[in-house]
Amino acid sequence: MAKIGFIGLGVMGGQMVNRLLSKGHEVVGYNRTRSKAQWLIEKGMAWADSPRDVAAKADFIFAMVTNSAAIHAVLEGPEGLLAGITAGKIFLDMSTVSPNVSRALAAKVREKGADMVDSPVSGSVITLQEGKLSVMVGGRKETFEKIKPLLFDIGPKVTHVGDNGMALSMKIAINLSLAVQMLAFSEGVLLAEKSGIQREVAVDVLTHSAIASPMIQYRGPFVLQQPEEAWFDVNMMQKDMVLAMDLGRQLDVPLPATAASNEFLSAARGMGWSKYDFACMFDVLAAMAGVKTPVNSAPELSGAKK
Repeated sequence: MAKIGFIGLGVMGGQMVNRLLSKGHEVVGYNRTRSKAQWLIEKGMAWADSPRDVAAKADFIFAMVTNSAAIHAVLEGPEGLLAGITAGKIFLDMSTVSPNVSRALAAKVREKGADMVDSPVSGSVITLQEGKLSVMVGGRKETFEKIKPLLFDIGPKVTHVGDNGMALSMKIAINLSLAVQMLAFSEGVLLAEKSGIQREVAVDVLTHSAIASPMIQYRGPFVLQQPEEAWFDVNMMQKDMVLAMDLGRQLDVPLPATAASNEFLSAARGMGWSKYDFACMFDVLAAMAGVKTPVNSAPELSGAKK
């Protein structure tokens, strides 16, 4: 069993730690808000007071935070991971950030004699809980071989896709399709509904049809009712769409469907729905079509979370 550190114990990070604990690993964790980690502490996770403390106590250090600014905050400063990491340790960043940012951070980690890989995942909370998460890794092949057994304790599909930054490029390529699919699904639901078909019936048929990807199957019902806590909110989804469009510009790849879908995320933010699951793209389109939903028809645009 490995000595594992984990920084960032949100919805996904917390569930990953839960899986690692269930596999018998010793885990020390840190989160900006300790109260969110209390349930993991009660399950046996040790608590650290800083990323530096996590790095000092673990051989394999995971992080899953929101964006490039957050990962810089985790690594740098007197209480950052770089201040605590030492030779021979491995840092696995599961955050979705710019590939260029990740490569620059990997160089800093290697200056300490340690190594770093980017290791984003594909899937949802449900996918993770069901043990179906897909994990991608960008970095040195020999480092991948060392961490592969740990990653198999998180999900059954683990793929080395290339050098540092390449797993992030793969993750961005995957995530742009989430919003594109959600917009197309929303169009189909609304077309059926305005033809006289009940929304619940349209969702049921579409989520059991040829277009029903795993994402559509678990997120499609969110057009009927938003989850109590967003699985992947508008801000997070738009961050990944912007990363995709930036990468497209760098590589001369046109991304027209990505650009169009991103406008609906901007509209959702403008309507005050930034903390809703990005499935609220449906509610934006529904409002444009003159169709009421629980989100877009309540007082002050559903008392939107701001």
